[in-house]
Order: sequence, then structure tokens, then C-alpha cells
Amino acid sequence: MVLLLVAMYWRFFHSTFDESVTNTDNFFSSDTNTSSPWVVVAHNLQTPWSIAFLPDNSMLVTERPGTVRRIRGNQMEQGQIVAEIPGVHSIGEGGLLGIATHPDFAINNLIYLYYTHRTIEGSTINRVVRMMFLNDRLVNEEIVVDDIPGSTNHNGGRIQFGPDGYLYITTGDAEDTSQAQDIQSLAGKILRVTDEGEPVPDNPFDNLVYSYGHRNPQGIAWDSDGRLWATEHGRSGVFSGMDELNLIREGGNYGWPLIQGDEIEEGMIEPRLHSGPNKTWAPGGAVFVEEALFFTGLRGRALYKALFAGSNPILTEHYFEDFGRIRDVVMGSDGMLYIATSNTDGRGQPKELDDRIIRIDPSTLE
Repeated sequence: MVLLLVAMYWRFFHSTFDESVTNTDNFFSSDTNTSSPWVVVAHNLQTPWSIAFLPDNSMLVTERPGTVRRIRGNQMEQGQIVAEIPGVHSIGEGGLLGIATHPDFAINNLIYLYYTHRTIEGSTINRVVRMMFLNDRLVNEEIVVDDIPGSTNHNGGRIQFGPDGYLYITTGDAEDTSQAQDIQSLAGKILRVTDEGEPVPDNPFDNLVYSYGHRNPQGIAWDSDGRLWATEHGRSGVFSGMDELNLIREGGNYGWPLIQGDEIEEGMIEPRLHSGPNKTWAPGGAVFVEEALFFTGLRGRALYKALFAGSNPILTEHYFEDFGRIRDVVMGSDGMLYIATSNTDGRGQPKELDDRIIRIDPSTLE
């Protein structure tokens, strides 16, 4: 009876998180099959979170415990550690998360990182820093945005430069839902800043905030019309589901924690697509391939594809359920998709040689 109660508690405890584990089968039997539409290009990584490409098509990959690796795209390598960030506080969903290259990287060699930090006073925060990539090392850390509220969970963490040249930053509600509706708080937001970390002059609230009312946005991507889309984790615990795909408008209120799913409230923007009450994607990174949006699923254990009828996305396919939890997806300069698995994050069931970066030919994802 005691063992049964322990097992029931364990199952309930893990179901309370957005990114809870589901079973995976041993796969990757075709790792070395050169005719396969996908190839493992890196392995034995420790919770990779985000991928950014350099001009030579090598990639920088963040690992949540605090390391950055450079991977040159050769099949089945581990890559070279180019930084170990001393200020990273790896806890729960926090740690070293997003990475982005400056639009003028070829000139200034600047790389931007988002990570969770523990202050001297004992507070958990998130911050964005930039470093220079010189001689295969990241050096000269400089804080760009500081004191983003953090917690064990709901830290956001995706960063990316938009078509306008500004840096967009997703932040979670840091497990305090009231912060999402407070336009003076940096939690539960999408921020838009200059490359120096200053508010963009026409930001809607004269601060860093671009949109608000978010729970835990984890992926951002721009379509061919320059519109910003974001993936977002919905509710968790016993009532999971309601993950979202949102079309982001400047100054928009996306309703958390007041509305979700199909609920409507004046002055709030409902999602263009959601998973419903009985399905959980726990979505991560997102990227457009022509007019199709691909986004990853952690608890969903899949790469999802959405097509558009006007501004209305329709979820049409999902792929690679045997890979386990998938955290990020990006487009390389070679026209291939690259995904990062997240099976070693404490919520997955890692296979031999996990975690991995996998290259996929997008033309095979019809």
C-alpha cells in the first residue's frame, strides 16, 4: 500500500508541470542511414535549450546547466565548449536558456544570452547579457536587461532579433499570475529592446514591454508579412492543456490569467490556435518555412506543423514522436531544419546518447 501511494504521488507531482514526462521508445536506429530525411549531427548534450547559427553555418547551442557549445554540423559529434557562464542558476525550468546572434555579427561578433540567476540577496531573476565571440570563446559579458522576475518554473527565455532589428524577449509569469497583467512588471511579457537593452522609442507603454498577459511564452517567429507569432504554455496541474499560438500585436493583452482557450473578454486577445482542454503541447521553439509554421512540443513529444488560411492557423501534421521531448527548432543557412531534444531535463526518459541535435530536410515534411 505504501509503495502504491508513493507511485500515485510521483505521478501526480510530475503531472503538475507544463512539460511533464510521457513515455518514449528506443529509436534512432537509422542514425547512420544516409538516405534518411533526418541525421543526428550532435549527441551527448546536457539539456540543450536554444540554437543560433553563425555565418559559417556552425551553431552555438546553450545547455541549461550553463555551457555553450559550438557544433559544426558533422554527424554525431559533441561539439566544443566555448563558454561556461558562471552566473547561471540552473533550477527547475531555469538556467541558461535563449541565445541570439546580433544582426551585425559579422562586424561586431556579439552574441546574446538569456539566463536565470540567483542574486546575493537570494532572489531568483532572469537576465539578458551579451558577449563577444572571439577565438572560439565567448568573452566580456555585459548585462543588457536585468531583474526580469524568475522562479523555479515559468521563466520564458526565448530571445531573437526581429526584422526591425530590435531584440524580442519572452518572459514567463514566474509563478505569480498577477505579474502578467501588470504592465510595469517584466514578467509574463514579450519585451522589445534595442541592442543596448533600452526601450524601443515607440514601445506602447514607454518601457520595455511590447505585449502582456502571457503565462510562459517559449517560441517566437515572424511570417512572410512580418507578423510576430508566439507559442505559449497553457495551464498545468490537474487541468492541463490550453497551450496557445498567438498573433502578437504591439500593446496587446493576451489575457492570462483572466481568459484562456475560447474565452473572450473586452480588451483582451484570444489565441489564434490552442490545444484544447485535453491535449498538451508544452510548445517550445518556432520557425516559418515558407508559409508553414513549425513548432516543437515537450510534453507533446512532436514537431508540429500549422498551415494558414488567412490569419487562421490550422494544425495539420505532427512528426518525430519517437524523438521524445523537443525543445527548439531553427532554420540553418543551408535550408535545413535543426531540432534540439530535451530528454535529459529531468522530465524525459533519455535514451543512449541523448540529448541530440537533429538535422531534417523540410521538403520531406509534407
